[in-house]
Amino acid sequence: MDKPVIKKDPLYQLLRTEDIKRFNEQRDQLDTSELKNGDYRGRDLRNMEAQGLDFSNSYFRNADISGIDFRNTNLEGASLLDAKLSGTYFPAALSAQEIRLSLDTGTRLRYTMD
Repeated sequence: MDKPVIKKDPLYQLLRTEDIKRFNEQRDQLDTSELKNGDYRGRDLRNMEAQGLDFSNSYFRNADISGIDFRNTNLEGASLLDAKLSGTYFPAALSAQEIRLSLDTGTRLRYTMD
């Protein structure tokens, strides 16, 4: 598993600079493959449109992801340590216990498969 890195990708940089409005406007026209393994620590990502994106193995430590709909987003292997989650939707394959464990201890999110 790769550690999250800071990338030069234009969409990734829009999230790093917290330009969520421009990110949402450009996400469907640009390559989103560089969003995974990202370092989003401490960023305010509220209002981000996350539908269909891949944030696997990313760090969201101390990030504000309040109100984001991640139901159709890949978060496998992501870490949520101390993130703000009020009103956030998560994929059904992530249990509340798994989310709490990641939020409290920084463990990587593991999907449960039925």
